[in-house]
Amino acid sequence: MQAFLSAIADPVRLAALRIVWDGGEHCVCELMTKLDATQSRMSRHMKTLKLAGIIIDRRDAQWVRYRRNPDLAPELTAVIDAVLAAESASERNAA
Repeated sequence: MQAFLSAIADPVRLAALRIVWDGGEHCVCELMTKLDATQSRMSRHMKTLKLAGIIIDRRDAQWVRYRRNPDLAPELTAVIDAVLAAESASERNAA
C-alpha cells in the first residue's frame, strides 16, 4: 500500500495518471509534451507507476506506450478515481 500511495502522491505522476486514466494507450512522447518533461524524467515517473501496478506498458518500436492496468484491484482504482475527482473539484473551485 505504501508504494501505491507514494506513487500517486507525486504531482507529475498524478498528472500522468490523469492522462492515462481515460482508458486509452498513451505514448511516452505524448506525456512528455503534455507535462513538459524530458524523456528520462517521464520514463522514471512511469516506471514508479508501473512498479506500483497502476499502469502497464507496451513497447512500440522506439517508444513505450502506457495505459491503466485493467487488473488493478477495484478498491485501488476507486482511490485513484477519488483523488482525480477531488483534484478536478479543487481546480474548479480555485478558478
